[in-house]
Amino acid sequence: MRKYIFRCALVLATLLMAASCKNSTKNSSETSMTDSAAPMASTTQSSFGTLPDGTKISLYLLKNTLGTEMAVTNLGGVIVSLKTSDRSGVFEDIVLGYDSLSGYLKAPSFFGALVGRYGNRIAKGKFTLDGNTYTLARNNGENHLHGGLKGFDKVVWNATPAVSENGASLKLTYVSKDMEEGYPGTLDVEVTYTLTNKNELKIEYNATTDKKTIINLTNHTYFNLSGNTKRDILNEVLSVSASKYIPVDKTLIPTGEIESVSGTPFDFTSPTVIGSRINDDHPQLLAGKGYDHCWVFDKNDESLSLGATLYDPVSGRYMEMYTTEPGTQVYTGNFLDGTITGKYNTVYKQRYAICLETQHFPDSPNQPNFPPVVLKPGDVYKTQTIYKFSTK
Repeated sequence: MRKYIFRCALVLATLLMAASCKNSTKNSSETSMTDSAAPMASTTQSSFGTLPDGTKISLYLLKNTLGTEMAVTNLGGVIVSLKTSDRSGVFEDIVLGYDSLSGYLKAPSFFGALVGRYGNRIAKGKFTLDGNTYTLARNNGENHLHGGLKGFDKVVWNATPAVSENGASLKLTYVSKDMEEGYPGTLDVEVTYTLTNKNELKIEYNATTDKKTIINLTNHTYFNLSGNTKRDILNEVLSVSASKYIPVDKTLIPTGEIESVSGTPFDFTSPTVIGSRINDDHPQLLAGKGYDHCWVFDKNDESLSLGATLYDPVSGRYMEMYTTEPGTQVYTGNFLDGTITGKYNTVYKQRYAICLETQHFPDSPNQPNFPPVVLKPGDVYKTQTIYKFSTK
């Protein structure tokens, strides 16, 4: 009897030990798989509301492997939010905008939007091409601004999200019909946003036309590196790789001259606090209530080069801007007047943001000394801008 009990106990102990080893092996395998799994970039799609005509609008959330995330809507290709880390590892939103679709319908202000067909101003809303004069909407005083009454910032784009080893992306496409907003030619446009795993926002613009036309695409994101718009941008530090800029008249149309920044408040060739000279008694600052001018980069080709840097000393956020474009419009939110309440219940006051809009020059179709902006059938319009985020 004792031998029988001993044998049963021995068998039971053996079974328990085997089960324990099996579970231990299983748990060890699960941990190994979890530990070895690298973080992945991702995209998700959700509803952002409905337009008055019943069109459903989507919001696309892009995330990279570093925790940075960006929300984009297919209405106007608007960058709704962009959350990056400060030097302490806290992720906060660094762009202006609204929490919901209704804000973009009531008071868009070009927050985060794709701008076209022609970004910036065209004098008197007119230009001549091959002897034909084209008339555009005058939606900025006497002038045409950012593509007209229904520019690319107000159209619904076809959106295709994707994930690759490089990051998360959103491809936006739109066909602008011949004479839409007064522009000749049917324009096929493709813009791709990529939030890379190197912590870059890469914007690639491509377009073709079936008739000679003009084109100047850009993005109108309002940056504020403080995070969740805690304060204005006057103490942020800006540098621009440009020793020249374009003076404007009282309606912000270029005078046709390209002048040196040396000895003026427009000299950002070395890192300079934005607010240090913005209120100087300079006629060009009075014209735009601050900076609202195009800087001409020193490079002489279309290579991807460093165009500007922006730094917030408090948060430590640092942004580098690279572009193939010949210039950038620097706009310091001069016309934000406290009448708009945006995300985080923040009242957007004057100089609560800075735009760095890479582009060809304002009013180029009417300025023979400026680089051409004509796109011909058979040619491809192709530009690229990168915003790279880090801390220091």
